[in-house]
Amino acid sequence: MNNVKQLQDIATQVRRDIIRMIFASQSGHPGGSLGCADFMTVLYFNVMNASPQTFTIDGKAQDMFFLSNGHIAPVWYSVLARAGYFDVKELGTLRKLHSKLQGHPTTYTEGVRIASGSLGQGLSVACGAALAKKMNNDTNLVFTLHGDGELQEGQIWEAAMFAAAKKIDNLIATVDYNGQQIDGSVDNVLSLGDLAAKFTAFGWEVIQLNGNDIQALTDGFAKAKSLAGKGKPVVILMKTEMGQGVDFMMGSHKWHGKAPNEEQTQQALSQLPETLGDY
Repeated sequence: MNNVKQLQDIATQVRRDIIRMIFASQSGHPGGSLGCADFMTVLYFNVMNASPQTFTIDGKAQDMFFLSNGHIAPVWYSVLARAGYFDVKELGTLRKLHSKLQGHPTTYTEGVRIASGSLGQGLSVACGAALAKKMNNDTNLVFTLHGDGELQEGQIWEAAMFAAAKKIDNLIATVDYNGQQIDGSVDNVLSLGDLAAKFTAFGWEVIQLNGNDIQALTDGFAKAKSLAGKGKPVVILMKTEMGQGVDFMMGSHKWHGKAPNEEQTQQALSQLPETLGDY
């Protein structure tokens, strides 16, 4: 287990990787990736029972993770590389021809089980994987990540209803609740209303926390895991800041799908000290 300082250092390097990767490719989604760096770091370095050495597509005898909002692939690629799934030098190939690190995840990448990016599908996949684990008497857990704008998709709520009805209590879903999507604020595009009340009404256990606070994430995951196996799926609603860690990117939907130029990249990197060594 890593302590809070170690996790913060990893998350800072992950943010630095994100900026460098997207600048080099001049294509990608830095805002959401930066906002989820803390969550992904805690998940891979302190929470999941999983490792590069034991990774299999079917996920037997290990925890599984599905990234539903696949456009934030850069943060996942960085965390996978830093966790040892593939060489960190490959991060420099983001979105290049023949690279395994494309704009949305594919199964060509070590650590990835499904192609994702067509929003709304990840929770359905996770329900199937979690049910398979229960049928196989596999006590490990299934985790997912979703964007809040993604929750405007009807398939999400079909899967949420199914998970509760079938008592899929080995499933922990998380929502990146940053209030932004590519066309503006979530409230202006299509308000989600009281999201906690919605999930509660659908039969889920709900945890709310600050998704940019390492300690809050650690405590929240511990609570979520303590609720596993008690008859209900669990959802963690994480209040995050799009662009977290880079002051001029924070809180704006304009960095959802926009690469920084050279001057902006240097400005961003000056706010993110190198902690683990650049690729």
